[in-house]
Amino acid sequence: MYADRLPTVIRQILTDLFVVAWCYAWVRVGQWVHDTVLKLGVPGRKLEGAGAGIADNLADAGGKVGRVPLVGEELTTPFAKAADAARVIADAGRQQQEIVGDLALVLGIGMAAVPLILVLLIWLPKRLRWMRRAGVAAAVRDEPAGRDLLALRALASRPLSELTRLGPDIAQSWRNGDAAAVDALAALELKRLGLRPARR
Repeated sequence: MYADRLPTVIRQILTDLFVVAWCYAWVRVGQWVHDTVLKLGVPGRKLEGAGAGIADNLADAGGKVGRVPLVGEELTTPFAKAADAARVIADAGRQQQEIVGDLALVLGIGMAAVPLILVLLIWLPKRLRWMRRAGVAAAVRDEPAGRDLLALRALASRPLSELTRLGPDIAQSWRNGDAAAVDALAALELKRLGLRPARR
């Protein structure tokens, strides 16, 4: 999972710790946004409670008035209509809470998901690609054929400025099968991956 050369392994560990902290921070931000938006539902809860309380009181009063002889039924009608209106208010408060709850969920998930998706699409593929390449390189670095492959990879991918530091005829030396040139090129490729040279 990590390189075996000190500067590279330190950089990898610090990067991995940063990514973990980044993910944790954005999950916490998402939770904070969710909880903050949910507070907008407090008026809806109060409205629902007040509407339900008024409806219950009016229905109770209507029931008591309805027991008045002769005119009780006529007096009950306004109380029943007022209780229905109060229930409409309570329903409006409940609907407002549902809307706020849905909005809080969407915003909370959105705040956390976007940075996490960036990690999954950018950092994780690079990290896995390095692990795959470094794993193959570490497996073949002690084999003669593996050193040749690593040397060829260095010749194909490293900048000319790095290759010429190994010597002006490094490519010709590699073609001639010079073991020192092959080892130097393989070591260059291993260094790029943060791995130590092959053991001799």
